[in-house]
Amino acid sequence: MAVLRTLLTPLRALCRTLLDRWLDYHHVEAQQPALDATQPTIYVLPHPTFSDRLALELITRREGLPSARGSVVLGETRLPTCIALPRLSRGLTRVHGRRSPHLDTLLAQLAADPGRDIQLVPVSVFWGRAPGKDFGFWKLLAADSWQWSGRLRRLLSIAINGKHVQVHIGAPLQLRTLVETRPLPVAQRKTARVLRVHFRRVRARVLGPDLSHRNTLIRGVVDSPQVRQAIFDAATARGTSPERETRRALRYGREIASNTSYPVLRFLYQLLRRLWNRLYDGVTVNGLDDVKALAGDHELIYVPCHRSHIDYLLLSYALFREGLMPPHIAAGRNLDMPVVGALLRRGGAFFLRRSFRDNRLYAAVFNEYVHRLISRGHPLEYFLEGGRSRTGRMLAPRPGMLAMTLRSFARDPRREVAFVPVYVGYEKVLESGSYLKELRGGHKKKESPFDLLRIVRRLRQSYGHVTVNVGEPLMLSEFLDRQVPDWRDNRRQTRPDWLNQAVPALGSTLAQRINGAAAITPVSLVALGLLANSHHAIEADLLERHMRLLVDLRRHLPGGERITLPDGEPRDWIAHTAQLGFIECRPQALGELVLATPEQATLLTWYRNNVLHLFIDMALVAFAYRHNARFGTEELLTLLGPAWPVLAHEFHLPLEAFAPRLERALAALASEDLLLETDHGWERPAGHLASSEHLRLLGRLVQPTLERGYLLLAVLLREGSGTLTREALEEQSRQLAERLTLLSGLNAPEFFDKRLFSGLLDTLEAQGWLWQENDKLCYDTPLENAQRRGRALFDPSLRHRLTQLVHRQPS
Repeated sequence: MAVLRTLLTPLRALCRTLLDRWLDYHHVEAQQPALDATQPTIYVLPHPTFSDRLALELITRREGLPSARGSVVLGETRLPTCIALPRLSRGLTRVHGRRSPHLDTLLAQLAADPGRDIQLVPVSVFWGRAPGKDFGFWKLLAADSWQWSGRLRRLLSIAINGKHVQVHIGAPLQLRTLVETRPLPVAQRKTARVLRVHFRRVRARVLGPDLSHRNTLIRGVVDSPQVRQAIFDAATARGTSPERETRRALRYGREIASNTSYPVLRFLYQLLRRLWNRLYDGVTVNGLDDVKALAGDHELIYVPCHRSHIDYLLLSYALFREGLMPPHIAAGRNLDMPVVGALLRRGGAFFLRRSFRDNRLYAAVFNEYVHRLISRGHPLEYFLEGGRSRTGRMLAPRPGMLAMTLRSFARDPRREVAFVPVYVGYEKVLESGSYLKELRGGHKKKESPFDLLRIVRRLRQSYGHVTVNVGEPLMLSEFLDRQVPDWRDNRRQTRPDWLNQAVPALGSTLAQRINGAAAITPVSLVALGLLANSHHAIEADLLERHMRLLVDLRRHLPGGERITLPDGEPRDWIAHTAQLGFIECRPQALGELVLATPEQATLLTWYRNNVLHLFIDMALVAFAYRHNARFGTEELLTLLGPAWPVLAHEFHLPLEAFAPRLERALAALASEDLLLETDHGWERPAGHLASSEHLRLLGRLVQPTLERGYLLLAVLLREGSGTLTREALEEQSRQLAERLTLLSGLNAPEFFDKRLFSGLLDTLEAQGWLWQENDKLCYDTPLENAQRRGRALFDPSLRHRLTQLVHRQPS
């Protein structure tokens, strides 16, 4: 034995030297746990692996942590400073856990010596990160998976992945508490169980769940009772054989299912890292610590806003970089193009048709596929809005994927589902050109593989900075308990009745949480100030002061912990926006001017709309002071209260009581000397031209929404109750809004977007102002009174222009 130890010592030293030169690692956690330097430290690994021990020795030396090389003396016993849990042994029917002699000895020594304590630090080392899926030759070489590595594979893995090691150092366990509160045998079992659970959660978080082979997964989906019943129904309805419908179901499964490949994930990560460095000044990710705390024992559903095709690439890149498994992404079938579709599928995308309401077999296959992903713990990602926002604002959530997620969770609620809202804020999107055409009334362009060539040509341009903000996660079971407390009673139904209530409420809540994590950028601030002037020109010093005011107002409002603000000074923000090509700065004898061409102004509306919701309550108050110098609080409540539900619905804000919202807005405006509180109410500062100018600019932010509401109600009241259908009112209002933009010289097609009028009618019906009888819209005296009071918001000239427009329109 001594001879063998003599031979192994130089071999171990050689291995340590070689690995020291090759090893490069990244911490899964940004914040490392604090270790008590006064207490002995013992590291514990999830399984006995020579390479992990050597890597841990090198990492602790580089990090200045207590050494993992050596031993600790406890009484008459000497224990190594790095121990490992034994491998699990597998019997015929179950997995058996074996006891760790080192761990048992350690706890026994602590029990015998009450004056001592040891901090036990769990450490996980991942040599690359591959889910447990058969990748052929790559499985031999590439990375850690759920299957333990053999010696040859581990040696090759070190050679391939020694520069891509992921390390997780867990919080230390204080063993004294365990020993003192439990009998020794119980403490030994408890410690081993706590460690195994910890290692399993970390492994699930970093690697994701164990993936079965794609063909096996598809076959399992088709063989499920739900799909088998759909196959039988389809064969009966179509007059075909079950075998033919089974082949059709398998074809649907192959069309839908992703084919995640770790080599492709690694390739995409390296490619995207270079792409982001070429395109952007930087990518900042905020709030991922909340996600890391949930990963491992929660099913994660990422729900980002959808502004660009880059969204899902950015999020997957950020998660992979931070040591989290990239999700399976629901993508439209239009993206399943040659080359691109295959690459996306291997990067984790699964494809769905835009509509499959009339194809029950496809719906059954897709639903079962999603259920299997969720029930097995695969992280998912899908976009609530369905498609990209061409206007820059959050679109109304679509119910499809949300309903599938709720039905899947109801079938098997043992694993908690956590929705993770994500806001992606761009200073300039790659699709600016196509969005400009669509904002000016052009038709949506169909995606093509040749779009990649256009992107390559743009790589020399600068696209500013990108911010990815994680909103407040939502626990699905807690949400359902609040919304539909009896959801567990009939959860076994294929489509329980409570879905009709829960799905819209869930979509609305998630949209609000996405908006609650918005990123305010220099471009959006310039757009907020510049577009508030009709001719899209403003003095540079006024714009600087107004942008600083907007940022300060946002700081005064509570509840904005997840909202991010730009660094630097307003003058730098203007220069940066000009550099990106959105504006031009023109020197002039009396002071510099900031201007935007009609094309630039149209495109800036997209960036303004990204953050418009963050200022809409203060803008509503400011609008009331356009031609009024003083209001009492109750007077403001009466005047503005009816408009708040409409604004909250359009901008996806919490539908809370307006009184506290008004108090916060008034306090924020008063903190910047835009309003003064007196014995008679709230007043504009007398003779303060700067305050009046800022109030005017701020009030213009909400004017388009109020004008749309005025037009719609004016048409309805002109025609009378029970006269117009909903569709007729939407179309007449849209035509009037389009006419108003042309007469005003504006180029703002989003102003007459029919969906905005539809949303306005939804809110009026939900609030009880309108109802339908025989498909006709009906109203009562309260709506007429509210419209009459609301007229006081508009100054006489604006009110006259809108009224004249409505009454000149033939009924």
